[in-house]
Amino acid sequence: MALLTQILVPAHSRSCCLKYTKKHLPCKRLLAFSLQSMNRNCDINAVIFHQTNGRLVCADPLSANTQRGMKCVNQRRQQEEKVMMQ
Repeated sequence: MALLTQILVPAHSRSCCLKYTKKHLPCKRLLAFSLQSMNRNCDINAVIFHQTNGRLVCADPLSANTQRGMKCVNQRRQQEEKVMMQ
């Protein structure tokens, strides 16, 4: 339940992403992600990955690496939901 609470924290409660990471995002380190939309406070659209070490990493939503990371998180979440429903 604590993980779900972390995921639902509104984006405006923390600072905006200003640039994207250039590093590879290993699936095993990704817990969750949230989306940042460009608005008057944030200059870029971004996917914010929540990592196992507590860090937040900003990624380009159009990048293939980012799309793979999002897919990985979503698949893991679906597997966990199936286990919880049994």
